[in-house]
Amino acid sequence: MSLEHFAWIRCDLNCYHPETGKTGKIEKCLWIQYDDKRADMKTMRYKYRGYSAGMRGRKMTDMSQDQSISIKKYSRQEKVLRVQNRQSQKAHFSDMQDGRMKQYNTTFCILSAFTILMVVAGHCGYHIMTVGELFPYYSFHVPLFMFISGYFYKDSEEEHPFAYISKKIRRLLVPYFIWNLVYGVVAWVMRAGGFGMGEAISLRTLFIEPFMHGYQFIYNYAAWFVPTLFVIEMMNLFMRIVLKWILRRLRLWEQAEGLLEWIVMAGSLLVGIAVVWLAIGGHVWGNYKTPGRILFLFPCFQMGQFYLKKLEKHDTLGNVPYFAVLFLLQVVLNVGGNGLAFSSVWCTGFANGPVMPYVTIVSGIAFWLRIAKVTEPVFGKSRVVQYLGRNTYAVMMHHVMAFMLVKMVLASVAAHTGFCADFDFAQFYTNIDYFYFVRGAEQFGMVYLAAGVILPLGLQAGLNRVKERAAGLIRR
Repeated sequence: MSLEHFAWIRCDLNCYHPETGKTGKIEKCLWIQYDDKRADMKTMRYKYRGYSAGMRGRKMTDMSQDQSISIKKYSRQEKVLRVQNRQSQKAHFSDMQDGRMKQYNTTFCILSAFTILMVVAGHCGYHIMTVGELFPYYSFHVPLFMFISGYFYKDSEEEHPFAYISKKIRRLLVPYFIWNLVYGVVAWVMRAGGFGMGEAISLRTLFIEPFMHGYQFIYNYAAWFVPTLFVIEMMNLFMRIVLKWILRRLRLWEQAEGLLEWIVMAGSLLVGIAVVWLAIGGHVWGNYKTPGRILFLFPCFQMGQFYLKKLEKHDTLGNVPYFAVLFLLQVVLNVGGNGLAFSSVWCTGFANGPVMPYVTIVSGIAFWLRIAKVTEPVFGKSRVVQYLGRNTYAVMMHHVMAFMLVKMVLASVAAHTGFCADFDFAQFYTNIDYFYFVRGAEQFGMVYLAAGVILPLGLQAGLNRVKERAAGLIRR
């Protein structure tokens, strides 16, 4: 067949984006073949919005002849476009597999999935991922999320700081404040039903207390992390801009450029150790807890950048000696310490001095980062794991409410049957941290863990579907 029977198509394809870890549209050029002789065209442009949206009945416009042709007549074109779209997605993913970006994006996606599972399991008291209590959740899991966020920070953001701030407000704060209002209404309804948890809706509980402690409406308390992360990202941005400006003004940038990450890491770590020391002395309390938690977690964010720029290329030790050193270290820390767990949100529980929390943070990050790398060939191909790793925000926001729904079902069973007779209704109505394990079996924690992950992901999937349909209606 001659070139007269081919057309050059510019399409928008739904493909995996390596930097954001999300699926989005990219522009792609490809040749398609057509049969209709009267469609004598050399070029066409068509906005292809994903094969899931369907193509029949849509129009393709001949840009050279300004002529519309119904795609109904070109079933071959439709098939070719769909195949090309799937092949483009696969090739894009394969290209990332061969390069560094894919390897570590997928690894960090898996790491994010592991971390959110530990957060959910920790909140329901299910110790399935503590490796025999060698790695307690509360000795590293929240700092691990900061590490992941820090890893993906780019120096190029400093060239357009207001765009970066706007992006973070849209991605972090806007959805947080929307859901905060929703949970304010939920708390009001629950109080009307006899529950004694959650504060009343006010400007303070909607916009101020999220930055103070995040426990204003209880049912979304796990999302305290979101405003804290936003503040830390803003601190990091302006600190780096100002520090680089000072070094350039002093004409020291060329000499200090290679040492910048060392300076930032050492300085932030010293501040964090000082905060822990003050917390042990009882000086981080009341309103001081807000800056305390921010300054305590700030070095963890910097660890992500430090690993990316200084350590990642040297992270080549074999798995056997790597895990042997980590297990030996954790055994020594657990045996010689007074308990490794602490509270990042309240800056309490530091029972082993001001340095030990960062030791356990580093060991926990090192362990699970290597686990993510080792399991990448398996979990890297799992759509479930990838979806979980890309939607940790939803799980963080909603898993406490998912726990509550499970407890409501158990309360209903206890109230109307003879089963679950030892269910504590007083605790159920007043204590968000009350968890009922059927017949005292710790294995029932798997029910809470599954609900805390599946229900938020299902909610997010439903919201995504609504957004897609709404966007489709707007485009039409």
